[in-house]
Amino acid sequence: MDYHVLTLFPDMILQGLKTSIIGRAIEEGTISLDAVNIRDFTIDKHGRTDDYPYGGGAGMVMQAQPIYDAYQSIRKKLDYVPRVIYLTPQGRVFSQQDAKELSVEKGLIFLCGHYEGVDERVLEEIVTDNISIGDFVVTGGELPAMIMIDAISRMIPGVLHNGESAEDDSFGDGLLEFPQYSRPEIWNGKQVPMILLSGDHAKVDAWRREQSLLRTAMRRPDLLSSAQISPAEKIYIEKILAKKNDL
Repeated sequence: MDYHVLTLFPDMILQGLKTSIIGRAIEEGTISLDAVNIRDFTIDKHGRTDDYPYGGGAGMVMQAQPIYDAYQSIRKKLDYVPRVIYLTPQGRVFSQQDAKELSVEKGLIFLCGHYEGVDERVLEEIVTDNISIGDFVVTGGELPAMIMIDAISRMIPGVLHNGESAEDDSFGDGLLEFPQYSRPEIWNGKQVPMILLSGDHAKVDAWRREQSLLRTAMRRPDLLSSAQISPAEKIYIEKILAKKNDL
């Protein structure tokens, strides 16, 4: 996977992602990361990439020309047409399923907006996907881009060095992940569930599945309609929700 990020703050992208697991994947060549500074492509003598909006209003709007030229600088290097993701609160909300879908792409381009937004004409020209990380607004697209790159990269073989890690994640099968424990066996008077000390893998797996169902029903019941659950599990969940409503 080759990631290309169109941004006004390339150092923010590089410093944020070239650490921990994603940084290791970049060093090993499993993924690559290219942060392209949009300012390098402006034709304005003062280096500006934004201007006042037509029609009036507060704030500034990122101009089409430097963004388009920055995009073209990437396209000229590629032998394929990549998807271009614009990070915007007006897009569909990013999900684990999106991460899986995007992880099979050869490369992706992320466009990070700022100020009051981006000239609509360049969005119409290059963007294939409008994606949001939630129904709230942040100061720029860099943080959302880094979140998406992290989530997508975890789905790429070789990034995690453990094939099971991504499979057991929350949302992997539509449910929240089961609770996790580590040493010591007793901490602050709290005991690790005895089933996890039994050595019986089948019982441990059954307990973890039950805990995922319970946690999802209690914390995120909205996920249940699309989760992968059996008829028996559905009945179990209905009983949990009935008890919850009685409280």
